[in-house]
Amino acid sequence: MADGVYDIPEALVDFRDTIRQIVDEKVRPRAAEIDAKGEYPWDIRKLFAENDLLGLPFEEQYGGTGTGTLMLQIAVEEVAKACASSALILMIQELGSLPISLFGTDEQKQKWLPRLASGEISPAFALSEPEAGSDPASMRTFAVQDGDEWVINGAKNWITNATIADYYVVFAKTDRETNRITAFIVESDRPGFDPGKLEHKLGIKGSPTGSPTFDDVRVPAANVIGEIGRGLSVALGTLERTRLGAAAQAVGIAQGATDYANEYAKTRIAFGKPINQMQGLQWKLADMETGTAAARELLYKACSMADRNDPKLAKYTSMAKLFAGDNAMRVTLDAIQVLGGYGYVKEYPVERMMRDAKITQIYEGTQEIQRVVIARAMSK
Repeated sequence: MADGVYDIPEALVDFRDTIRQIVDEKVRPRAAEIDAKGEYPWDIRKLFAENDLLGLPFEEQYGGTGTGTLMLQIAVEEVAKACASSALILMIQELGSLPISLFGTDEQKQKWLPRLASGEISPAFALSEPEAGSDPASMRTFAVQDGDEWVINGAKNWITNATIADYYVVFAKTDRETNRITAFIVESDRPGFDPGKLEHKLGIKGSPTGSPTFDDVRVPAANVIGEIGRGLSVALGTLERTRLGAAAQAVGIAQGATDYANEYAKTRIAFGKPINQMQGLQWKLADMETGTAAARELLYKACSMADRNDPKLAKYTSMAKLFAGDNAMRVTLDAIQVLGGYGYVKEYPVERMMRDAKITQIYEGTQEIQRVVIARAMSK
């Protein structure tokens, strides 16, 4: 793979190659089973912890690798080439911890980040609700202050790592008149908290998605992330970076599907010759490879902007997520077409890749929301 204008530093290339080897040896052989059984891959998570992958989102002072956003998303991409569910382990590792990394107190960082980096605990991010997906201002979960505690009531939906997470970053309204939102750390063992039922999903079946509820859940004031009433800033400040994870996952899925379809086309004989010698399929494969390369360049540029806190970051992370997600869906559909009937059966991985690709157009902000973000940035 040519890294183009955004040359990857040699140290990151070495780390990427190590991850690639881990994926080939341990993750790819498990991918079909993880999807078929719909079970969380604890063995893969343990493997990631042992090889420092769970430390990728964190600074060295908290036990992380200190290697930045680009390296994290390269890792997500490499894992997603083989198994999108396993890639989500790394994505939620960032999503559920970044509010603390960006907005938390020193005490919160010291308490949570080292244990996340080591793999001792897992996080979750609870923003979406049954009636409030793309529109967080209409959320109904509410928190009321009672002395030096907050009491939370409400329900969330589509929460990754439900039942797995040791704590949830929960967003709740704290002022009904102004619709002000506050972010809280809610430990999973607090009375009144229920991780809820798990969803039966089209794809990413190895990652649990649930609907947690909060029934008079009490948390101390020390669990507030950032300022009271400024929770929306915490959410948006997090998502403008973590949507790069969805983009990286999409790039990985697309590259995995392209590679598989390309290898298949070299050996599948029709009309007396390999199908990769037929122009119709050559053009399809060429478009798949080109779209994915373009998505990767946009992803890596946005990652490098995140690492240097570029003021245009939000626009570029939205463009990367939008382009990569749409490309992944297009490419995986084309991969199924290249394999023909074999593409439609579970014995081959491309039908799973297509099912997994769809979510990259929905979560971390839908494609429609990304277009709104991009257009607003253009109008300034």
